[in-house]
Amino acid sequence: MRPIMEAVRRLAAAMHVLSGILLIGMMVTVLLDVISRGVFGASGGEIDFTFQGGVEIVSYGLLFMVLFTLPHSVSRSQVVVDLFTEAMSARLKAVLAGIYTFGFGLLGIGMAVRFFQAVGRVAETGETTQDLLIPMTFIYGATAFATTVLALRGILVALRQLQKGRGQP
Repeated sequence: MRPIMEAVRRLAAAMHVLSGILLIGMMVTVLLDVISRGVFGASGGEIDFTFQGGVEIVSYGLLFMVLFTLPHSVSRSQVVVDLFTEAMSARLKAVLAGIYTFGFGLLGIGMAVRFFQAVGRVAETGETTQDLLIPMTFIYGATAFATTVLALRGILVALRQLQKGRGQP
């Protein structure tokens, strides 16, 4: 079980790094789009190096950035209100964290199933994005992959937290 947990953890860490790269790509895209539109407007339309698809690049980049960050963050980004948990034992806190994290795994399963269904649906229709004509099978496939990793990571982290809770006094 430990090798599987480690492999999924490494995959989530790599996806987390990729999400940072996507964030930088989105910022560069917005910057270039603003500059090109500014030059176009300032030159009265004489200089035109605007480009199509900037909105799609940013919107799909945001989608993947968020989805690629979630599997890595599921184990360390939970907000705990000390007012409610202060008097609880370490065991009960770990069990509650495990149950809460298991919910992320269930959410990932539900999303992954629906996105895998969407991949099949758009494969039949040949649907593409509006500006860049990227096949939607790629978009939904990458989304299904990310939500599957979220499901695996959520369930594995929850099991670890529940084991930790079981071992606490």
